[in-house]
Amino acid sequence: MASLKKHLGKYVDPRTDFGWKFYFGREENKILLIEFLNSLFEGEKVVKDLRYKTVEHDGDHEDMRRVVFDLLCISDDGKHFIVEMQQLFQEFFKDRAIYYTSRLINKQLTRGKKGSSYCLPEVYFIGILEFRMDEKKSFEHRDTGHPYFYDVALCDKNTHEIFYDKLGYKMVSLPLFNKTPEELITVMDQWLYLLKHLSTMDKLPSFLDKRIFGLIFEIGEIGKLTEEDLMSYEASLKHKRDAESVFNSALNAGREEGRKVGREEGRKVGREEGRKVGREEGLEEGRKVGLEEGKHEKAIELARTMKQDGIPMAQIMRYTDLTAEEIEKL
Repeated sequence: MASLKKHLGKYVDPRTDFGWKFYFGREENKILLIEFLNSLFEGEKVVKDLRYKTVEHDGDHEDMRRVVFDLLCISDDGKHFIVEMQQLFQEFFKDRAIYYTSRLINKQLTRGKKGSSYCLPEVYFIGILEFRMDEKKSFEHRDTGHPYFYDVALCDKNTHEIFYDKLGYKMVSLPLFNKTPEELITVMDQWLYLLKHLSTMDKLPSFLDKRIFGLIFEIGEIGKLTEEDLMSYEASLKHKRDAESVFNSALNAGREEGRKVGREEGRKVGREEGRKVGREEGLEEGRKVGLEEGKHEKAIELARTMKQDGIPMAQIMRYTDLTAEEIEKL
């Protein structure tokens, strides 16, 4: 761990699993989560107080997938918030968000006679992503000034009016947030800047509101961590970097495999049309196949290392996206 400590910086990085829960998942610091949520809703909803709920939920049936939220909390007026930090690209992240909210809504319905009422609670999914959710798109909403912010609700496709106002998804793609200190207009801007840059700061900058962010800089100093928290943070930071390395290696391996398969398929189709059609299709198909195979192999490698280190099953599943059955076989 000695070599790792040289690169810890002064403040706990909120983009690690430990850091996210350290700042936003502790009862004594819940004012930070309240302020963060209110900055995203910008007056649309106002959270005055909240309480934390269990983050692990088993399926209703043996074959139903178990879900583990990063954070799950309920406001004083009954609104439910799922708050997630997603570090690595996940192809079906939108599906996952829908699944999480659906499972949570399902859990709120009362069975039996009392369940005849379908009055549902308000449920919101908050996702902070360290990747571009739609890498292949050109971001048509870029002229709104918020290419990094997805504010999603059920709407009528013709009138664009809200059809159902008790379910919403607010997601932020941090790589697309590139505002400078001079461009930070809203409190949300300040929060996103802080999340992206806190690990490299050495003090609270003057352009951040001290009343809101002072507590983060007060509690976030690595030098103030207990020995137990420091060990947990170092492990979380190491696994974050390992996971990123595995993902990048799998991505590069997939690209190389895609080029190889594309060349082979192109030769089979024919010289003229084959070079034009076969190479393009082969490259794309090969890239996908190679990327998936490479990612899976690297995920297994990472899971085996984490399992040997005694990392909990839920955390291994989160970093590798492998099932419990696959991990138990390692």
